[in-house]
Amino acid sequence: MKQILSFILAAALLSATPALALEPAPEDAVAISSPYAVLMEKVTGTVIYEKNSHEHCAPASVTKVMTMLLIVEAIEAGTISLEQTVTASDTACSMGGSQIWLEPGEQMSVSEMLKCVTVVSANDCAVALAEQIAGSEQAFVSRMNQRAAELGMQDTHFTNCTGLYDDDGHYTSAYDIALMSRELIKHDLIKQYTTIWMDSVRNGEFGLSNTNRLIYGFEGATGLKTGFTSKAMYCLSATAERDGVEYIAVVLHGETSDQRFADARALLTYGFANYTLASLRPGEALPPVPVTLGTADSVQPVYTGEEYMLGEKGSLSGLSYDLSLAESVTAPVEQGQSLGRLTVRSGDAVIAEVEVVAGEAVSRLGFWTVYGHLLGSLFGLKAE
Repeated sequence: MKQILSFILAAALLSATPALALEPAPEDAVAISSPYAVLMEKVTGTVIYEKNSHEHCAPASVTKVMTMLLIVEAIEAGTISLEQTVTASDTACSMGGSQIWLEPGEQMSVSEMLKCVTVVSANDCAVALAEQIAGSEQAFVSRMNQRAAELGMQDTHFTNCTGLYDDDGHYTSAYDIALMSRELIKHDLIKQYTTIWMDSVRNGEFGLSNTNRLIYGFEGATGLKTGFTSKAMYCLSATAERDGVEYIAVVLHGETSDQRFADARALLTYGFANYTLASLRPGEALPPVPVTLGTADSVQPVYTGEEYMLGEKGSLSGLSYDLSLAESVTAPVEQGQSLGRLTVRSGDAVIAEVEVVAGEAVSRLGFWTVYGHLLGSLFGLKAE
């Protein structure tokens, strides 16, 4: 491997940001009629298409994407369990709109209620789960807004966990819905529910049929959530995966239910037809770099930044990886210290440059330790 001179390393503080940044497609690239839309790739978060993506909109039951996210995170954190029994409160049972008509005091498992939320958008189950996790719906809504801020959802504010009520203070945007949808589908657990086409609860006595028609009719569909109110009109966050690539299509304020599904289908089809993921890592592991005068003999280099980049099909073929790594470094070594770089090419074109850094710090040996080693090497002494 090539030795990298220190001044080159100092000048080459590179990020893993692709050299060929992908710009969103023009609005006329996809023929959709919904006034607000986004198409985003899951792994990189790259926005492929957007149309009025930051405009504030009423989200209707697409609100439940955030509700489901908090439920799944609570399950994975051990706060609640799928087998845990939830007792329906009077408040939960008073919800209108889509529901399974819970009776006050009725008990159902977290898993069954989550299934009802994802498949038929059950408002009563959403509130019951919110109360189970946070004590009240409003306390849960506070957590929703906190999580939205953590995800960078700058155009969002929730006032309820269902989307049933079109309050003036309850709004989001197509882009923000894509952000929270992306976070939700990182949890494989939710797809056990969002991919259900037909099922039942109450020992088979109450049938469920998914409100998301793409689950039945679109190849690779994985979810996610529909919504409708008279103010929000027909909304949808749709996700689908093929060949390891997953896209999120958000359409808001569609005039008809058919329109929202047609628009989401068009966006997803456009993504699969025109884009692909490229790995910013070669297959082999990085070798350790020897350390001179260090408390450890070597330091393990690590890559920085994203592992993949999204690009147009045809522009990311025949990838090659050129790794330049220091032959050795002298202690002390700081964690994150630059050790080299990886250049990724498609043909002759450089598509990304990734900095390689020290994965941990290595201290320098003390004077007397170095002196002892020197004496030992001079007189052939070995430590016992």
